[in-house]
Amino acid sequence: MAEDTLPPIELQAPDIARWKDGGSGVDWVHVFDSGRPGPKVMVQALTHGNEICGAIALDWLLDSGFRPQWGTLTLAFANVEAYARFDPADPFPSRLVDEDYNRVWDDSALFGPRDSVELRRARLLQPFVDATDLLLDIHSMSEPCRPLMVCGTVEKNVAYARQLGVPGDLLLDTGHPAGKRMVDRGAFGDLASPKRALLIECGQHWEQAAAEVAIDALVRFLGLAGAAHPGWVRANTRLELPSVQRLVRVTEPVVARTADFRFLVPTVGLSVIEKAGTPIAQDGDQIWTTPYDDAVLVMPGTRNLKPGGTAVRLGRFEP
Repeated sequence: MAEDTLPPIELQAPDIARWKDGGSGVDWVHVFDSGRPGPKVMVQALTHGNEICGAIALDWLLDSGFRPQWGTLTLAFANVEAYARFDPADPFPSRLVDEDYNRVWDDSALFGPRDSVELRRARLLQPFVDATDLLLDIHSMSEPCRPLMVCGTVEKNVAYARQLGVPGDLLLDTGHPAGKRMVDRGAFGDLASPKRALLIECGQHWEQAAAEVAIDALVRFLGLAGAAHPGWVRANTRLELPSVQRLVRVTEPVVARTADFRFLVPTVGLSVIEKAGTPIAQDGDQIWTTPYDDAVLVMPGTRNLKPGGTAVRLGRFEP
């Protein structure tokens, strides 16, 4: 898709004003305690303000009156200031206000001297995140791509995604050079910890199917975490389980060095470049080529890309 082409806007951003006061002490954060022992489960939407499928999923769940059967459940609308700027006529800029909310989760950023809209919001949510045992972060993608589960950088999250059963494509990567994501924070990235974190990319931002993927993944996640009764899960799943799940193991990112970065191949997520040495992007005088046969392009895109940002990640499919 050309960068100046606006994708169809098939989803309507829900009005979340009624969910501002969740009784947690932090706006747009709801905490429900079952009164029974169990894990602390958290689901976050709107890490980026234009990724509205997660807001649709949480709006649906809150509107249903759902309460966990075990443990506690935290539901958080994250970057609400960016979301308030969402404009269907120009939907890409509302991804963020000052910086990427999903690159500020290292202690050096959270507890450091810098200030931004996203850092202030992350600092409010940090205690909830650090108390969580099982986390689902709901995202979507700027370019068309089938759903993808980002399992962070550790194998334990891949195993948890396989227990979840969706989607068909899983990703194990090396993190982001621009900063730490929530799913990599603290114990989530520690193999010795029982805590688990998953980030689901539900499809292109505004396609109708992304909302169905978001709700289906949310329902299945609550069931796997023990927060939802199996009967409720069966009644509310939207999609069939994939026949197989495949893992993409990322080997390296392609990071833009200049504002002149451009792709030389179609930017189709999870597409495979058959031959090593194939030119895939140009960045000033530098030509990026595939380092091996059957290289997978993971979430390519240049919208909102700045020098130092990741334009695409390269990886290999594993059985």
